[in-house]
Amino acid sequence: MEPVTTLTAAAIADLAFRKFIESGAGELAKKFTEGAIVRMDALRQKIWDKLRGSSPKLDEALDKAQTGDLTSVGTIAKYLDVAMEDYPDFAEDVRGLVQEIHAGKIQDNSSMVMNVSDQATGHQTRNEVTNHGGENYTGSITINKHYPAP
Repeated sequence: MEPVTTLTAAAIADLAFRKFIESGAGELAKKFTEGAIVRMDALRQKIWDKLRGSSPKLDEALDKAQTGDLTSVGTIAKYLDVAMEDYPDFAEDVRGLVQEIHAGKIQDNSSMVMNVSDQATGHQTRNEVTNHGGENYTGSITINKHYPAP
């Protein structure tokens, strides 16, 4: 998991508006606990309260983001980045909420199957991708057989 201190404004905006981007709480509930989803709502409200009224373009982006418009989340991220730089207390509150959301992420403990090919090399891959990043789990193994001389 990416440390909260290094999360970009784009990743934070994605978390705040993920409920709308993923078109419903059903998909979101597969990835986050109920408590984390509640914290996403709090994060979105905190961002809304801080940024609303800053500019007509931003207000339009905030409205569109709640309809699932991914482009508008990018616009919000630009303004959020500036606000977090200009208002350290706001940035600290946002990071605290993001930390709580990440603590409520449901871990995918599904198994990965490896198929070994002709040259005895196998690869396993599982991706957890969001709109602004994600995690990639990859593993490989090489099997070397040694046969003693007759």
